[in-house]
Amino acid sequence: MEHLSGEELHTPDSFLVIFNGLILGKHRRPQRFATALRKLRRACLIGEFVSVYVNEKQCCVYLASDGGRVCRPLVIADKGISRVKAHHMKELKDGVCTFRDFLRNGLIEYLDVNEENNAMIALYEDEAKLETTHIEIEPFTILGVCAGLIPYPHHNQSPRNTYQCAMGKQAMGNIAYNQASKKFVVYLRRMDTLLYLLVYPQRPLLTTKSIELLGAGQNATVAVMSYSGYDIEDAIVMNKSSLDRGFGRCIVMKRYVAVRHKYPNGTKDRLMRPNRARNDMQILDDDGIASPGEIIRPNDIYVNMQSPRDTRSTGSTANLPDSAYQSSYSSFKKCHGGEVVDRVVLCNDKDSNMCIKVLARHTRRPELGDKFSSRHGQKGVCGTIVQQEDFPFSEKGICPDLIMNPHGFPSRMTVGKMIELLGGKAGVSCGKFHYGSAFGEKSGHADNVKTISKTLVNHGFNYSGKDFIYSGIPHRSGNLPCINKLTSKTSVDDQVLDKMHARGNGPRTLITRQPTEGRANNGGLRVGEMERDCLIAYGASMLIFERLMLSSDPYEVQVCRKCGLLGYYNHKLKTGICSYCKNGEKISTVKLPYACKLLIQHQNMPTNYMEKATILFDKELRAAVENMWLRRPFFGDLQWRIASLLIMFEGLSLYSASLGYNSDFASKDTVSPKAQHVLASILFGKIVLDMKVDFVMTIKQNTVFGCLKVANVQDFLLAISIDGLGQHMSPVEYHTILKYRLMIQLFPKDECK
Repeated sequence: MEHLSGEELHTPDSFLVIFNGLILGKHRRPQRFATALRKLRRACLIGEFVSVYVNEKQCCVYLASDGGRVCRPLVIADKGISRVKAHHMKELKDGVCTFRDFLRNGLIEYLDVNEENNAMIALYEDEAKLETTHIEIEPFTILGVCAGLIPYPHHNQSPRNTYQCAMGKQAMGNIAYNQASKKFVVYLRRMDTLLYLLVYPQRPLLTTKSIELLGAGQNATVAVMSYSGYDIEDAIVMNKSSLDRGFGRCIVMKRYVAVRHKYPNGTKDRLMRPNRARNDMQILDDDGIASPGEIIRPNDIYVNMQSPRDTRSTGSTANLPDSAYQSSYSSFKKCHGGEVVDRVVLCNDKDSNMCIKVLARHTRRPELGDKFSSRHGQKGVCGTIVQQEDFPFSEKGICPDLIMNPHGFPSRMTVGKMIELLGGKAGVSCGKFHYGSAFGEKSGHADNVKTISKTLVNHGFNYSGKDFIYSGIPHRSGNLPCINKLTSKTSVDDQVLDKMHARGNGPRTLITRQPTEGRANNGGLRVGEMERDCLIAYGASMLIFERLMLSSDPYEVQVCRKCGLLGYYNHKLKTGICSYCKNGEKISTVKLPYACKLLIQHQNMPTNYMEKATILFDKELRAAVENMWLRRPFFGDLQWRIASLLIMFEGLSLYSASLGYNSDFASKDTVSPKAQHVLASILFGKIVLDMKVDFVMTIKQNTVFGCLKVANVQDFLLAISIDGLGQHMSPVEYHTILKYRLMIQLFPKDECK
């Protein structure tokens, strides 16, 4: 590049050559250059994953050989004719050549996403044209591993296939090829932290080419109908007898690890014989380690170990007395009951410390709230479990395993699932597997709907797969058409036992003294900003007070009424003391959240600013209205709030100080008489409890006005409309009042007595 002149650099027909982001030079014939490199790649003279991409818009030739690029193989075509012939396929089947030989002979090459922009790819060989450069090996190879498991994905809405790719990774089934030993004994060779295994995994009757390698789920007879109210929002109604027979049953394997440490001074942890008098050591063997096959109870100890108290001092560490050790046993803390010690493995870590791994086994059956999914991204939870006697049944006596609500189809548009239902029913009737690979109808890797429907008709079923079913509940006679078919259901590893959490009391954080967060820490359930706003809108102030303070972090502080700073409590004098005023004459005890107390101390601010915020609330609008209609300040804080509420109820639409100062607005025939009437008849005198209103208000407005007439309303107001409270406030004042309304006197006493 340094030897090129400016004229050569800006030649319109020359292209920059960029290799992994580094500019190498320029070339005047980019297509010839790219063709030469591709010939070298097909001859295996350069790397098979090297990408050559000509960008006509940017006038660049991009060469890439770095990692992280997704490349996939395609058959090379010369003028629309595939290079792979019939004798090549015969040699591949006979084992004469391999896929690697296809690459060396230039029959197949790898393309990345960039180079595909320069290629013309045909799905099928008979669709190739003269411009075609590549042909797909098989149409379903366009998809990845997870998407290749979906039957008929080209009939689904694209987001559903994306959802299934995410949920397919959570499906229960066979986890890996090394799950069992070579002798086909059901014995796990893996020690994963958490492992979900389906007890009876099955191959779907409507399958794809790649599902044989990564199978998951079970075949289930599904009735698409509405049954009771427990099937709304994708919930599933399940047959109890099917669950008793083992449908959806799984094994959860959980690993627990204890390490026997060695310390720098030569000491190390020691295993102790169990104390048989203790209930939590009943599953231990004589060596202090849990025995395989024992039933686990909550808080049972699986390794009885002791650690030395002193791990730093040097000296003789042999024959230490028992008093030099302290207990450091490991126990099953979060145990659901019914778990069994599957096996115990002893090994060493990288520091030569002995590791004791205990694998706990828990067999579970589906219960309410467990998550199930089809292979089309339609997930749902178990809504209810019904006895088989109450389940609907068909004319042939077939009772479904589960019932799905038909409202799950129209909005999701998963037509592939409907075809899968047909194919599953046809497969079980004729005893053959049906295939639903992506774009496979033309190549014979997917059965079309007509073929499946003809199979159903030949075996005595309806062309559309519908059956007449009968209600199993007494006094509900009659029959109706229902889609009663067979499909593959996937049990997802989101189970109620792993998600369920509740707390009455528990640990708190040290800094804020609020409950900890998260199920793993036995934390509390968070009441966030939106939950708080909903409770405020309902007027449930006492519930907010209980949730956000009483059940969270209540704390009593000493506040000086003179300076507004926090003081402290002197236990000897049994009174509060202000450190700034050096006395306790004007000390009050205030109950507030501990987090608020931390905020006040962190900002080093007086606590009386909150009271000032309520007194000066909507000051500009208040002054504007008083100067316009009364010519002088008149009302106190409480009376002004009632005045603003009533003016709004009267329909004046007075929401800003600019309108209040606007003489044209105030002199309107529709505004001035109403305002003067309201102010003169109601607000000139002191508010009394038997005050009457002579204009029409809604039920909600009457309720709010009734709250204003309650005794001692100027001290506290526990329920008030959000509209009435917030219409005449600036956003800052509004959020300030909402934030601290539970800790202060929201409506101070009237200033003008």
